[in-house]
Amino acid sequence: MAYADQQMSGNKITALIVVAVLHIIVGYALVTGLAYEAYKKVKEVTSAVNIEEEKPPETPPPPPPKPDQPPPPIVAPPPPISFNAPAQPQIETVSTPPPPAPVFTTAAPPPPPPPPPPRFQPKSPAPKGSPANWATSNDYPSRALREEREGSTGFRVTVGTDGKVTSCEVTRSSGSPDLDQATCDNVRRRARFAPATDGEGKPVAGSYANTIRWVIPKD
Repeated sequence: MAYADQQMSGNKITALIVVAVLHIIVGYALVTGLAYEAYKKVKEVTSAVNIEEEKPPETPPPPPPKPDQPPPPIVAPPPPISFNAPAQPQIETVSTPPPPAPVFTTAAPPPPPPPPPPRFQPKSPAPKGSPANWATSNDYPSRALREEREGSTGFRVTVGTDGKVTSCEVTRSSGSPDLDQATCDNVRRRARFAPATDGEGKPVAGSYANTIRWVIPKD
């Protein structure tokens, strides 16, 4: 019994070894066949593809020179650069008189327009009656008559709008105060005037001048 078991165990081991060897052989065959097929494929691809080395592009030759082409111009070399310090400018002071002050002129205002012409011609006072009647020989001052003094008295009177004398002044004396006084007294008492008028014909105050000569009457 024990022997039979030992014999059976030996057979199993042998069978296992044989099976393992068969697996190794089959695996090797498979690997070898696959490797061969891969080698054949690589060889076919390599033989089919021709890999050429890329050549550098060729440089074209320079164009031939044109006939009768003038030579290039000769360029003079640039002037040498001097590194010396430039001379300092000289400043001269010149005294100049100040400019004249501006003169401002004011234009004169335009003259006023002339007044319109009057509707009436203005008139001075005019005596009513004869001025010789304003002083007579009967009005001669008695003292001047006794002393036989004579002379001419110039006068000027102011005439109001009613034609009456409002004032009298002596403009040239006769040399005798009593004769001058008698002149203004008699003119103020007896003289009557047509009053002065303006450009509208209205009466205005005015003045009148004349002279009375005193002469001793002869018998």
